[in-house]
Amino acid sequence: MKKIAALLTIFVLAWGLHGALAGDKGTKAEAVALVKKAVAFYKANGREKAFAEFNKPKGQFVDRDLYVFAGDMQGKCVAHCIVPAAIGKDMMQFQDPDGRFITKERLELLKQSNTAWQTYKYPNPVTKKVETKHTYLERVGDIYIGVGVYQ
Repeated sequence: MKKIAALLTIFVLAWGLHGALAGDKGTKAEAVALVKKAVAFYKANGREKAFAEFNKPKGQFVDRDLYVFAGDMQGKCVAHCIVPAAIGKDMMQFQDPDGRFITKERLELLKQSNTAWQTYKYPNPVTKKVETKHTYLERVGDIYIGVGVYQ
């Protein structure tokens, strides 16, 4: 749990610098569009090439405060451009500040439907405050791809 908290701290600090320079915030519609773009890229190019592209901090799947991340249906992070140290880690015990198990909840949502919106609390890297975050998720076989926006 301490390792996950440390990863989150690194994320907030790293993304805060990026966010401060990035300007305006992304919208829910833009989050959905970015997920759809990532899913199409994944289907056209395969797992290895897609994950490599998703992991690029300045790649085509990062737009201001929006960025693609991906996980598998067992709870492991498989792509994350902001916290590369999370890649390959089991995220099932990751909790938001209210104690909600984000990844466990996410997987339950995606077992019910191949697309979902998930709402939880998460530190906003720009404001450095814990805020409500809305993440659009789409399941593609044994993985999911997501992009989140802050309220």
